[in-house]
Amino acid sequence: MRSLFCLAATCVLLDSAVAAPPLPNVKPLDWEGDIASRLVDAADAFLLRELDRAEAGRDELAADGGELETSLHRRRERLAKMLGVRDERVPTSIELVTTVERDPRVGIGDGYQVYQVRWPALDGITGEGLLLVPDGTPRADVVAIPDADQTPEMLVGLTDEIAAESQFARVLAESGCRVLVPTLISRQRQARNERAVMTHREYVYRSAFELGRHVIGYELQKVLAAVDAFSQDDADRSIGVAGYGEGGMLALYAAALDERIGSTLVSGYFDDRRTLWKQPIDRNVFGLLKDFGDAEVAKLVSPRTLVIEAAVGPELEWPAGQGGAPAALISPPIENVRGEFARAKRFDVINSETSPRLIVSGDGGRGPFGTAGAIKAFLAGVEAEAGYRAGSKPPQPAESLPDSEARLRRQLAEMDRFTQRLLTESPYVRAEFMKGLDTSSVEAYRISSKRYRDIFRDDVIGSFDETLVDPDPRARIAYEEETWTGYEVVLDVFDGFFAYGVLLVPNDVAEGEKRPVVVCQHGLEGRPQDIIRGDHPAYHDFAAKLADRGFVVFAPQHLYLFGDRFRTLQRKANPLGKTLFSLMAPQHEQLLKWLKTLSFVDGDRIGFYGLSYGGKSAMRIPALVEGYALSICSADFNDWVWKNASTRSPYSYVWTNEYEIFEFDLGSTFNYSEMAALIAPRPFMVERGHFDGVAPDERVALEFAKVRHLYEAKLKLDDTCEIEFFDGPHTINGQGTFRFLHKHLNWPATEIDRN
Repeated sequence: MRSLFCLAATCVLLDSAVAAPPLPNVKPLDWEGDIASRLVDAADAFLLRELDRAEAGRDELAADGGELETSLHRRRERLAKMLGVRDERVPTSIELVTTVERDPRVGIGDGYQVYQVRWPALDGITGEGLLLVPDGTPRADVVAIPDADQTPEMLVGLTDEIAAESQFARVLAESGCRVLVPTLISRQRQARNERAVMTHREYVYRSAFELGRHVIGYELQKVLAAVDAFSQDDADRSIGVAGYGEGGMLALYAAALDERIGSTLVSGYFDDRRTLWKQPIDRNVFGLLKDFGDAEVAKLVSPRTLVIEAAVGPELEWPAGQGGAPAALISPPIENVRGEFARAKRFDVINSETSPRLIVSGDGGRGPFGTAGAIKAFLAGVEAEAGYRAGSKPPQPAESLPDSEARLRRQLAEMDRFTQRLLTESPYVRAEFMKGLDTSSVEAYRISSKRYRDIFRDDVIGSFDETLVDPDPRARIAYEEETWTGYEVVLDVFDGFFAYGVLLVPNDVAEGEKRPVVVCQHGLEGRPQDIIRGDHPAYHDFAAKLADRGFVVFAPQHLYLFGDRFRTLQRKANPLGKTLFSLMAPQHEQLLKWLKTLSFVDGDRIGFYGLSYGGKSAMRIPALVEGYALSICSADFNDWVWKNASTRSPYSYVWTNEYEIFEFDLGSTFNYSEMAALIAPRPFMVERGHFDGVAPDERVALEFAKVRHLYEAKLKLDDTCEIEFFDGPHTINGQGTFRFLHKHLNWPATEIDRN
């Protein structure tokens, strides 16, 4: 028997005894080509548009209402948190590094001595570098910061890798300043744990970022600790900070955060930050561009002296496919520098005559860094311009210079140990953070959890201030099976951005009947079709099997496919304070809104079931989208913060090519048990294969124990929180989870279960 099925104006004959119910108000889908690829392109275009719009939003914020000093203080606090500058510095002083065999003096210059030094910054993190001490009373104290790929010895002139005209640390010492030159973590690349190739800076960045810290923040703490030491040595002496490349970035941020810094020189860095996503990932600052371009950071320096030198900056390119984040770094184009400088001048409402000042080196900013004009302007800010001298010979080095490689290894090890200590403490930090949950009753819990859901949505995942557009559903038949019919469906979400997936509708839905829905989510590099047919070893057609059981099923296409194409979406989203899930959550909001318009769908019985990256989705999307009645996390649930931040565990993402996976400050906020707390009191289940390489059983069980304790011990919810361990790998098992779906979506068991 053949049945007639109508899809809007299009009629199709189905070779089945019973036709699936019609989809109302659906237009024919006539798109050609790979819709998944089109979706990633649409997300990319949307994010690029948002990056362009961010500057206008910052312009609005620039006209701060209320009392100016209070406003600037709030902005400094916000910037410090973004940069990971949040730990209390220890009392400090600059110490000579010496042994019984070695003199601390490593060089003698014209009118100054060079010493190997260190200084405490945080508990367990010290700065190391060189101190240039003039023979007379210092005119000023200066922190001179090299680029990440320059050593202090280069910037001082003890080695000859930097042209003499750019050895500005030496020039400042010759001009009568006491100059401290710190060591930065370099961009040296190597395989980590014999796996992904990445720079030292990315290696520190990965675990620190997950814990709300940053390699930038650690280095800023060292610079600010040096300012602490200078201030207590002579409170009346002017302090300046000057830097090139990565050092220019640190100089700009340090001056923005610390008003004790009277003069700042930023060379080879000041730029339009819209291309931050292309640059080395260790520059990735979550939420930066919502509030701060370089011009807005410069505003925090005013009215103190700020000298911006347009000069040739560090240039590099790292390819994709080696595990670490691909990157390109070019000299800031002069038109960008001038444009951002003009914005900075527009914001400088306090004292436009002193700050900022632009010095252009060479033709169109293509000249060397550390020019005489830039140094003189900088010295004027610390009242030391009269002592300017240049042209002397580099200092005479001692018989042996400090071992720069050993020094770098020490600095790396200190940062790693500090971060790992934060990881150890993070469960206690999260417990303190979550203590506002009221578990005295389920209703009290629902009310108290809203605040945490808002924090998760706005501060951790990030949400776009966009209204869902009309979904304008389009569909076409993709599968004609004996028991169900499958449709490719496209729904508009935002202007230019859409959702796509496959809807499976049982053919035996009776007129007026409403069925439960299971939204089945594929994993990394997956597609909806992978979980429907083909018996993929991870999925085993679980979407189709659920449709065979009588569930309506929707299999969405998520954004995590095409390798670096999707990973750069995360790079573009992060500076806006957003993530991939900032786009995928509204896709699901639109999906649920549309599903509830279907006559055969019970809008109160819609569950979520995802594997691997789909399991990551199962932890985040139902926590945000309250329309989901339950969630099942398969082949992903574990101690997520540990998996991202540990440099001891072989399971850690620190070693892998998933450079986009890290989410800022989860360590202080939401591990998987805390995300599950946002799903509660709705039913929640974990599906776990004993031999799944995601994490060992004991880590999974430990994190799940916290969830079970919430559901059963605190909320007194029996039989709504489960875990199924099975003898298998990273795959859908489809036993306990299917029973869970039947039970909590109130759909009768099938003959398969009864037999």
